[in-house]
Amino acid sequence: MKANGKFMKSDTSAQVGIGTLIIFIAMVLVAAVAAAVLIQTSGTLQQKAQSTGKQATQEVSSNLMVKTIEGLRAKSSATNMAANISLLELKVGLNVGSSPVDVNQVVISITDGTTTNNLIYGNNDRTYGSAMANFSSSASASTNLGKLLTDSGTVGANGKFFFTVEKIRDEDGSFTQGEPVMNTGDLITVYISTVASGATGFTSIGDTTTSGKQDDTGLVVGPRTAVSIVLTPESGAATTADFITPSSYGTKENVQLYP
Repeated sequence: MKANGKFMKSDTSAQVGIGTLIIFIAMVLVAAVAAAVLIQTSGTLQQKAQSTGKQATQEVSSNLMVKTIEGLRAKSSATNMAANISLLELKVGLNVGSSPVDVNQVVISITDGTTTNNLIYGNNDRTYGSAMANFSSSASASTNLGKLLTDSGTVGANGKFFFTVEKIRDEDGSFTQGEPVMNTGDLITVYISTVASGATGFTSIGDTTTSGKQDDTGLVVGPRTAVSIVLTPESGAATTADFITPSSYGTKENVQLYP
C-alpha cells in the first residue's frame, strides 16, 4: 500500500500472540484448580493415614502381659481344704511401649472347658447395669476381695461376673480401686474367683475370711483341668493364658499354675 509516496506494511502477527496468551492463561487456571484439588485430597489422605497408623500402633503395642498365675484352695483348717482351686491370682503387667490401660474397661473370659464366665472389674456398672455388690472405691483391695468371694445374696452375683485387683508396683500413684489405670512399669494382682459349688462352705481362702458364705461361680478347677483365660483391654491386643492344672494338688494350699 502506498500513501503520500510512502509504503505501509500490514502486520497481523499480534493477533496470534493474544490467542496464545489466552490459551496459556486458561491452562494455568486449570492447572491451579487441579493442583488445589490434589493438595486437598492428599492432605485428607495424610490425616487419615496418620490416624490409622496411630490406632494400629496402639493396637499392636498396648497389651497386658500375664506373668504368673497362682491358685489358692479354700479351707477351714490346715488339713481341711477344697478339692478344687477357689481363687486365681494373676500377676499382670504391661508390654514395653504400651499405652496406659484402664482396668475398669478390661474384660476377662475364663473357661474350664464346660463353663465360661465373662468378668468385668468390680467398679464397672455399665455392662451388667450395676457394680459388684458391696464394692467400694475407697476401700482397700483386701476388703473388695472379701466382697468378691463372699455370698452377696444372689448366687454367683459377685464371683461369677466380676474380678478385683490389687497394685504391687505403682511408681506414679495413678492406680487406685476407684480409677485402676496401669502405666508402663506397673504391676498388679488380678483376683478371679473360681469357687465350685462343693466348696462354698469353707471359712477362708488365703488370708480372706469368708465364714462359709462363698459365691458359687459355676467353674470347677480341679486336677487335670484345662483352663483358658483371655484378657481383652479397651484397645489393644487380647492376651491369652492357657494351662492345665496338676494331676493332684496334694496337701498344697497354694498351687503354681502358670507359666
